Amino acid sequence: MKAEEIKQYLAELNEELRAIGVKGEVCLYGGAVMCLVFDARPATKDVDAVFRPAQQIRRAAEAVAEAHGLRKNWLNDAVKGYVVPHPQRVLFDFSNLKVYVPEPDYMLAMKTLAARVDESDRGDVELLIKILGLKSTGEVFDILEKYYPRQQIKPATQFFVEELFGQ
Repeated sequence: MKAEEIKQYLAELNEELRAIGVKGEVCLYGGAVMCLVFDARPATKDVDAVFRPAQQIRRAAEAVAEAHGLRKNWLNDAVKGYVVPHPQRVLFDFSNLKVYVPEPDYMLAMKTLAARVDESDRGDVELLIKILGLKSTGEVFDILEKYYPRQQIKPATQFFVEELFGQ
């Protein structure tokens, strides 16, 4: 899904919610944020998010999926196990749907914690480091530990970050 498609699907999700008289909230993560906010890549496979009210938003998202031939779980909350309290801001304020995104430092923490070394994740982390003006592994780990306890940070994450800084 490209950024414009994601925005269109979210607007249609809003319309589905409006039709049933429900107000909802969605906070986006992952590739959707990298596409919509940072223009870091042309597309993403799905939209990772946490949302409420969950049941109504799931049904509304299924209607959007059906209308566009998308996978039923194009909007999914699989990311919720990684989410901790963090600052966020409104990206879209539709009539029945508020769409939030995390601040860049939280996106960096979350992306780095996942430590998948595929090209898109690596590129996302490098871009976020650049946006935040970070110059060392210590600065990255300060942000990581602001949100996640040290014992939750895998050794693979440390190696990944060190490699990004040529260590």
